[in-house]
Amino acid sequence: MDFYEERKKRVLIFSLAYIPFASGAELAVKEITNRIKDIDFDIITLRFDRKWAKKEKIGNVNIYRIGGGKLFFSFFAFWKARKFHKKNGYDSVWSIMANRAGFAALFFKLWRPKVKYLLTLQEGDTLDYPEKRMGLAKIFIGGLFKKIFTKADYVQAISNYLADWAKNMGAKAPVEVVPNGVSINKYEIRNPKSETNLKSQNSNIKTIITTSRLVRKNGVDTLIKAMAILYVQHRMSNIKLQILGDGQDEKKLKDLAKELNVQNVVRFLGHIEPEYVYKYLAEADIFVRPSRTEGLGSSFLEAMGAGLPIIGAPVGGIPDFLKDGETGLFCKVDDSKDLAEKIKKLIMDETLVKRIAENGRRLVLEKYDWDNVAKQMKEIFKTMGRKLNILICTGIYPPDIGGPAKYAKNLTDEFSRNGNKVKVLAYGMEKKMPIGARHFWY
Repeated sequence: MDFYEERKKRVLIFSLAYIPFASGAELAVKEITNRIKDIDFDIITLRFDRKWAKKEKIGNVNIYRIGGGKLFFSFFAFWKARKFHKKNGYDSVWSIMANRAGFAALFFKLWRPKVKYLLTLQEGDTLDYPEKRMGLAKIFIGGLFKKIFTKADYVQAISNYLADWAKNMGAKAPVEVVPNGVSINKYEIRNPKSETNLKSQNSNIKTIITTSRLVRKNGVDTLIKAMAILYVQHRMSNIKLQILGDGQDEKKLKDLAKELNVQNVVRFLGHIEPEYVYKYLAEADIFVRPSRTEGLGSSFLEAMGAGLPIIGAPVGGIPDFLKDGETGLFCKVDDSKDLAEKIKKLIMDETLVKRIAENGRRLVLEKYDWDNVAKQMKEIFKTMGRKLNILICTGIYPPDIGGPAKYAKNLTDEFSRNGNKVKVLAYGMEKKMPIGARHFWY
């Protein structure tokens, strides 16, 4: 390496889970890091399966998996990070969500204040969920949880909803919304204007699709009830529902479908690997997820990228991209009757479907492409790594006493802690003059 060549930046990521798990947060890290080649990334994550390698490289990330379970992850990850930092000298640490990974990043920041700390918010559950999980322990660690936000040098949120949460939690650093993206090239096959649409144009069956973890927050029960209204009450026999995903509510939802006599038109397809989801989207007509809460809703974006009209509830980060009547239709939360009406509206109105699908795809192309997302994230790392030369000019400065002197000293300390070079210019020359002449100097 040339003597004058700048050292390649190195970032340490804390995340409870990573590949081969493939939910929104893990996929986001993978897509972003693969596109930022001039930074080396290491990640400390949990080893959920003993068959998984303790160390391997996938894409642009060196993966280090540790044991101990979720309960002790914060401590074990921090301990390992200390050793890594002595060897690698990280420029930044990056926490994926304000959970136990956030505590690990916080401990690191308290240990090495000059190392920049980026907090990413990808939460999809209700925002009081972390504090509810604490239970009585909140009395002791509630304040520490807030420091995950207040000690961050930069906060990246995937929606305005999560950005507001960061500010409400006391974040002092810049808070920027950078959403998750979509791999647009996968969905060329379902461009509304394309002749290569996989779905048969002669099919009379209308396929509704949802891609969701089968948990309460995603409202799949509301969707099944809406299907019952359409199929049983309205006698719409030309519809079917495909549910992609698994989760703790799977049996409960299957029982609900049987109870409502729609088991013949509701298909549970189980977990589908992300790289194959687009094939199912290409064969569907309408995407629906009546969420009760949502951090952003990457599944909506994938459906929009595939050229599907979407229906969702106005909760969490969904209003960032779903404009009612323009890029999708809103449905009321926990209201299966309203949802059934919105589904029927799209089935009956082809002009509306075309407008919504085209507007939605255009929005995804312009704003939610992974290449654009990665560029924004790269700029955040660049901004955090920028060290400033700061000159503080003040009338008085310690050992002088007084409010302005103390304030100037606090500014000096804070800027220095963040790795900036700080110089102070205090107007002390007048003290060497005779008392009567000082007024003329001012």
